[in-house]
Amino acid sequence: MGRIGCLFFLLILILGGGVAVDRGMGWWSGPGPLAQQTRLVLVPGGVEATGDQLAKAGVIRYPLIFALVAKATGDARHLKLGEYDFPAHVSPAGVIKLLLSGKTVKHKLVIPEGFSSAEVIAAVDAAPEMSGAAPRNLPEGAVLPETYIYSYGDSRAGMVARMERAMRQELDQLWADREPGLPLTSEAQAVTLASIVEKETGLPTERPKIAAVFYNRLKLGMKLQSDPTVIYAITKGDKPLGRPLDHDDLATASPYNTYASAGLPPGPIANPGKASLLAVLHPAHTKDLYFVADGTGGHAFAETLEAHNRNVVHLRESKAAASANGAAPAGTGGPAGATAPQPRH
Repeated sequence: MGRIGCLFFLLILILGGGVAVDRGMGWWSGPGPLAQQTRLVLVPGGVEATGDQLAKAGVIRYPLIFALVAKATGDARHLKLGEYDFPAHVSPAGVIKLLLSGKTVKHKLVIPEGFSSAEVIAAVDAAPEMSGAAPRNLPEGAVLPETYIYSYGDSRAGMVARMERAMRQELDQLWADREPGLPLTSEAQAVTLASIVEKETGLPTERPKIAAVFYNRLKLGMKLQSDPTVIYAITKGDKPLGRPLDHDDLATASPYNTYASAGLPPGPIANPGKASLLAVLHPAHTKDLYFVADGTGGHAFAETLEAHNRNVVHLRESKAAASANGAAPAGTGGPAGATAPQPRH
């Protein structure tokens, strides 16, 4: 008859021909009462409490028999509690199998590339089904943007630690494999430059070219003149600027303002993704010193100021035509971008 069969026989005797007789072995392996898939968080408290939770949620009918069977088979000691999706009409045997598997509900937390650390913390704070608070004062550029999987009850502090660990591991590997001869002295500088590249373009194909522009400028002692660094100098990454940069912004007194200060800023302006880190550690080989938005979502690159000025004029003409047609004008961006009163060099 088997262990579970013997147990049911005993239950029949104990219950005097009640539910156990009515359902027999079919009750254990047959369809349960749950009408539709249901998500339920099972909390610690013993197998009897688990049976009660399942019965109250309509997953099973008979919590006492559920607990007795789980104990008799030894499964009660191995049930993994947490958040589960119970399929419609799951049998008690199926419930036990699911709880033994530990296949709890998995949640996703997406951290987009280029998020500031303030935005990362806000996203972690807003993530549902996590516990505790995220740590404050997260350094800029400390976490790796990607999709993180977590379970009910995972801590927010633990999640941030995972993100920091992911960045350290990714950066160590990429830095060890970097192209020789780059004018960088540390991984920290690579993250700083990658954060600027990240904010300058969302096009993967452009990132190595934009990295090359900044390297070419650094080698010649030219200022980087990156608009995103000016925005960070104003906002500190706490919130979007909410308006276009104007001429006065370019004179903002801050070491993060690369129109006013030479070289790299003192630290990252965002959390760059792997693609931007790769672009900085394996840049394109060009002589370009300038880039400006081309009006189509990308950028026009130039080796000389004269060619760059032509690109700026073309952009302004495109914006004027777009405005006349009622379309939204494209942005500017880039070293010596069209936001400047006069392209600089």
